[in-house]
Amino acid sequence: MTNGTNRLLVFTGSYADTAGSGLYVYQFDEEKEQLTLLHEYGGLKNPTFLNVDAQRNRLYAITEGVAENGAKTGDAAAYAIDPATGALTMLNRGQTVDSTTCHIARDADSRHIVVTSYHGGMVGLVGLTADGRIGDRLDSQQHEGKGAHPERQDRPHPHSSTFSPDGRFVYVQDLGLDRIKQYAIDNEKLALLGETVLHPGAGPRHMTFHPAAPYAFVINEVDSTVTVFKHDAQSGALTEVQTITTLPPEGFDGENTCAEIAVSRDGRFVYGSNRGHDSIVIYSFDAEAGRLAIVDIVSVEGRHPRHFALTPSGNHLLAANKDSDNIAVFRVNRDTGAIAYTGNSVTVSMPVCVLPTSY
Repeated sequence: MTNGTNRLLVFTGSYADTAGSGLYVYQFDEEKEQLTLLHEYGGLKNPTFLNVDAQRNRLYAITEGVAENGAKTGDAAAYAIDPATGALTMLNRGQTVDSTTCHIARDADSRHIVVTSYHGGMVGLVGLTADGRIGDRLDSQQHEGKGAHPERQDRPHPHSSTFSPDGRFVYVQDLGLDRIKQYAIDNEKLALLGETVLHPGAGPRHMTFHPAAPYAFVINEVDSTVTVFKHDAQSGALTEVQTITTLPPEGFDGENTCAEIAVSRDGRFVYGSNRGHDSIVIYSFDAEAGRLAIVDIVSVEGRHPRHFALTPSGNHLLAANKDSDNIAVFRVNRDTGAIAYTGNSVTVSMPVCVLPTSY
């Protein structure tokens, strides 16, 4: 349930020790283009990636746990959101997989979460209870193999999981294998249906779908590219249409890795983040041809944009710059896709995930 007050809350996860704050709640004023800190919470180790269920007033955060033998594990914590104040109340936490995790996704009916473990090379399925708490561990699937890059792809490294628009399929982007694994949730298990192979050394990291046309976009961390796929909604198959760089054609020869990708709500523009070049690349998208073209590449006004997000209105973009400890606010021209720094930024330690949510 939501209360319809049209407040914009921004939930932020970061790298943090349990003694320090790791979860933050901001309010964003789109007219003044300013973020205001409302709440901050400690007690979790590295609650880096979040998922918000605004309809049920729930927030889910990954975090690190410790097994009986002292090994690091993946945990998830569930919080209740007070829509009137933005305050969070922890409901419970539970173990998800036998390794640390880097990403969390949730199905549309809030029955399951899917977590991915970069270091453990696995993907896990966990149930949610009827009242939105972390439930039972249901399944995990270990990936096997390696990719072309001798350092970055020496073993499997799943980095994110993305549900198809109709919720029937889960796509797991494995940076280490140059593969996107296609699963379905079947009898409370992850059933592997197939996989899509990317070009060697790509390193697929995050994925997003076009809001209307049958296309998916994947940002490749290792070689700084974006791949466009035609998406068959019936079978779930992905067919490559185009791969395009995220960097300027000339003038940058430093190290760069990519992180987040997002599409405008009208589907006309796609955005990706560069870490090293420290920028947001803006593409226009031709839905008839299925092709991207670079519009501009803009500084993030910080270092290492681990994540960014468009606000629900599409009028602003918030960039979480981990290495410069700030979230920078950009104005979006929805006609051209261009972004411009507003001059407004907030300081927060090592932000990793920003989720603007309307209330």
